[in-house]
Amino acid sequence: MRYRYLSDSHTHSRCSFDGTDSVAMMCEKAANMGLYALTVTDHCECNEYFKENVHHSMSKSIVEVSQARALYHSRLRVYTGIELGQPTQDREASVDALSLTDYDFVLGSLHNLKGEQDFYFLEYTPETAPKLLERYFDELLELVALDNFDSLAHMTYPLRYICGNAGLNISLDDYSEKIDEILSLLVHNRRALEINTSGLRQIIGKTLPDETIIKRFHQLGGRYITLGSDAHRWGDIGSGIEDGMQILYQCGFTHFAVYQKREPQLLPIL
Repeated sequence: MRYRYLSDSHTHSRCSFDGTDSVAMMCEKAANMGLYALTVTDHCECNEYFKENVHHSMSKSIVEVSQARALYHSRLRVYTGIELGQPTQDREASVDALSLTDYDFVLGSLHNLKGEQDFYFLEYTPETAPKLLERYFDELLELVALDNFDSLAHMTYPLRYICGNAGLNISLDDYSEKIDEILSLLVHNRRALEINTSGLRQIIGKTLPDETIIKRFHQLGGRYITLGSDAHRWGDIGSGIEDGMQILYQCGFTHFAVYQKREPQLLPIL
């Protein structure tokens, strides 16, 4: 393995509504790959938290991670995380979810706009896609203003479906000012930006966000970067992380972050 501290900080177990495998299976894959650390960040969709009893699934995730940490402590660093989806849409839910345990790491994410389904389920046309993206970045800015997360997950999430699945050619140039505002607020609040490598194994074929935004984050003074495969099954653990490390280095970063007890541990890329 080329990178000594290769780590995956965005993964989902069977405790996520769309995950398939146990935390133990995920840790076995990570340990066999020689990963330095694995963080399990099961889904917590705040807008569905009370309706779907997400409290129960997150509690199961916390127990499985604790058991796996004890089992794999000599082979792998295992951290307890959560992907806090849509925290601005139900503040009470986000508070309750974050009270369940002392997390190592909290991802903040936005999978759907207020009153809309997940971007995965929407239909896109050259007329509707730009308007949805404008709403997305506005709501993302609201999320970034919060103080209850550590790293912003897959900042360009809608492009996975707009450009990838729907095949539309959308430029982000029209949103550059809003993107700069989001990145600058991350820098000011000492939050991290995630390189999500899931796009490398999907139709879109690039990280979320891509190199352009990662480089801009560095130019604006960004210091903290996390890397995550967004794996939903054991076979995708660590997928694309080496590519993400290379992109990170090419964008001017010398270190990346793995979070322990909500504090960034800066690790050298090389």
